[in-house]
Amino acid sequence: MPGSEMILEVKNLSKVYDKEVINIGQLSFRRGRIYGIIGPSGAGKSTFLRLINFLEAPTTGDIYFKGEPVFMNGRGAGLPVLQKMTMVFQKPLLFKTSVKENIAYGLKARGFKKEEIQERVETLLKKVGLNEFAGRLATTLSGGEAQRVALARAVAFEPALLLLDEPTANLDPSNVELIERLILDLNRDTDMTIVMVTHNIFQARRIPQEVIFLHEGRVVETGETEKMFTSPEDPRTRAFVEGRMIF
Repeated sequence: MPGSEMILEVKNLSKVYDKEVINIGQLSFRRGRIYGIIGPSGAGKSTFLRLINFLEAPTTGDIYFKGEPVFMNGRGAGLPVLQKMTMVFQKPLLFKTSVKENIAYGLKARGFKKEEIQERVETLLKKVGLNEFAGRLATTLSGGEAQRVALARAVAFEPALLLLDEPTANLDPSNVELIERLILDLNRDTDMTIVMVTHNIFQARRIPQEVIFLHEGRVVETGETEKMFTSPEDPRTRAFVEGRMIF
């Protein structure tokens, strides 16, 4: 049942560069839910995503995947855990190969059979509206097209956890709509947990089922999306969702 199983949990998580940018006592994510992470610039949203995707090591803290510790006492995740999650960045990073080969990359790396790879790639090309671009060099695509390829590549192997860092920033409305539709379709059709950082307050209200508000590296408030936008408990949350300055 979606929402009943814990996919990811962090405890006493911190990250320090020249100063502390993340300090989260406890935060958890359940299977089959879409989470939106919002907050002002510099709140630590992207850093948090990089920590839970093991692109960076936390200064302190523990990270659990499906109840099992995957980062404790300075030791990071192994390949089996990393193969169950993926991240899409604000600026898509595509290989200098065809669109089709880009989408197939993760499937080949995980040993999927040729027939299944072909079927999944064709299905995703249709979903992201790029059937006619299958053989085109991915690095020649527009920004919106490239982001659609990056998202299709990320979900091709059906990861348990999908992390999205501003996936529609600076895109035109048609590309935003296509990407948002794919995110919602994934949530409807799979048990994938999706954690999305967004600066777009309207997007944060229409896509996630739960919202996490970060400020100065700390979790100010979490809750069901509608409640977070209509009756938040913390005045800083209310100020932010209303478009006012936070101090």
